[in-house]
Amino acid sequence: MSGPNRHAAFRAERAELLAFCASLGPADWRMNSRAEGWSIADVVAHMGSGCHAMFSPALLKLMRAESIEQANDALVDRRRDRPPAQIFDEYRRWSRAFSGTIPVLTGPLRRVQAPLAELGRFPMRLLPSAMVFDHHTHLRYDMAPAVDLPAPDTDANRMAAVLEWMTAVLANQLQTQRPVWLDRPIAITLTGPGGGMWRVEPDGQLTPGLSESAAAHITGVALEFPEWGTRRAPWRERDVTITGDADYGARFLDAVNVV
Repeated sequence: MSGPNRHAAFRAERAELLAFCASLGPADWRMNSRAEGWSIADVVAHMGSGCHAMFSPALLKLMRAESIEQANDALVDRRRDRPPAQIFDEYRRWSRAFSGTIPVLTGPLRRVQAPLAELGRFPMRLLPSAMVFDHHTHLRYDMAPAVDLPAPDTDANRMAAVLEWMTAVLANQLQTQRPVWLDRPIAITLTGPGGGMWRVEPDGQLTPGLSESAAAHITGVALEFPEWGTRRAPWRERDVTITGDADYGARFLDAVNVV
C-alpha cells in the first residue's frame, strides 16, 4: 500500500504556514499560543528547528532522546532570543530543504527504520507524514485560535498523511506499553476526508480494514481526531460514538494520547 502523496501533503501544509506567518504582526509573534509555555514564535521555531535538525547533529539527539517533548523544548529554548524574522527565515529555508528530501525518504530509503525518542522506530517514508501532522495540529489548534484567525482548510490527502502518522505512533505506544486490560479487538472508523478503518489487536498492532468481530467499535470524524487524539480536546466533547462494549471502548479512548 503506497499511502498518501506525502510530498504533496507537506508542500500544502508548508504553504499554509508560510501564509499564516506572513500575516502576523509584531505583537502576534509574542502572543501566547495554545501550546503550553510556547509563544507563537516558539511554535514556528519548533517547526523550523525540526526541519533544520534533519541536516544537523540535532537529529541524533532527537532520535536518541528519552522524551521527544523535552528534546523539542530544548531546541526551542535555544531560539528564544531570536527576532521573529530570523525564526521565520529558519523555517522558510529548512522546510524547503526538507521538502527536497522527501522523494528520497519515500523512495530509496522508504523501508529504512529509524528511532524517534520514546515514540519507537518508524520507516523513513513516514517522516514527511510526521511533519504534516506537526504542521496540521500546531497551526490549527495552537496558533490560529490564539491570534483569532480562522484555521485553514485541509484535504483528503493531507488528512491521510496526518492519520498515517498518528496511527503509527499509537500502534508503537500500545505495543511498547500494552495495557493489561487490552484483551479483545477494537475497531476504529474515522469518517470524512482522509478517513479509514483500523483494527486494534490485543497485542497493540493496528491493521487497516473493517473488523466485524471487535468487542467495541469506535466511530469518529477524521478531521476531529488530531484534536482529541492529542488531548487538545476531550473525546467526549467531539463527534465520537461507541457501539458494542461501551465501557471497554471508553477505556481505550481515555488512554489515547498521541504526541
